[in-house]
Amino acid sequence: MLTRIEGLRPTLGPASQRIADFIAQYSQDVIHMSVSDVAERTASSEGSVIAFCKSVGATGFQQLKILLAQELVQPVQIIHEDLEPDDAVETVVRKLFHSNIQTLHDTAATLDIKSVERAVSLLKAAERIEIYGIGSAAPIAEDAEYRMLRIGLNAKAVVDSHVQAISASLAGPKVATLTVSHSGSTHETVDATRLARESGASTICITNVGKSPLRAYADVVLCTMARETRFRTEAMTSRLAQLAIVDVLVASLALTEYEKSVASLRHTFDVLSIKRY
Repeated sequence: MLTRIEGLRPTLGPASQRIADFIAQYSQDVIHMSVSDVAERTASSEGSVIAFCKSVGATGFQQLKILLAQELVQPVQIIHEDLEPDDAVETVVRKLFHSNIQTLHDTAATLDIKSVERAVSLLKAAERIEIYGIGSAAPIAEDAEYRMLRIGLNAKAVVDSHVQAISASLAGPKVATLTVSHSGSTHETVDATRLARESGASTICITNVGKSPLRAYADVVLCTMARETRFRTEAMTSRLAQLAIVDVLVASLALTEYEKSVASLRHTFDVLSIKRY
């Protein structure tokens, strides 16, 4: 990829040349930057960065980062950035658990309490809650739906991109949406959040620290602090941080309607008891 960028540079326009020079000089950093970060650092637009990626043969910015990572890092780091090829199982356990624990500590330190309070207020005031997630974020959205249903909230996870677009465009002012996206750059969930906001809904997102397109359409941003944008292509530690934030939201919502939540939990526990031996 770096060789291809160097070879194509003379044929590119001024903005694309700035992007090419930046990626060539700071390729290690670009691997864990967002498209918005690169656009800001190169005095260009997000669209220009994406167009540049396509001009050098990538489908978009995320694939460009993956291709760069494949050139710049050891293959074992694609599994987990802290591992070495000869690590024993005991070492793998220690390193991965430490990484996950550190993510939770970092997220707790980063999370803005005022933003959490505002998110809880918006969710409590809504007549319906829609939760958007695609790919590895979809199970987080479904878990949030399950947890909210248990405390008596009218919540629905929407994990199909077409249904997301339709549902978001019809949301309206009485709906609050919760979007889960580690990168904050996934087309489907960014579009769904934008459509929801344009329809008048309150929009909340859970995403990793750093600039991203999703933030432009969120009334409240709740930040995780996970490192996997460096090398790994699928969310691992970020899902723990996202689940922890969902736990905080659900617990806080339950406490605002304590008696109702307890009654709902008891009722649903009785209902679920017939599913167990």
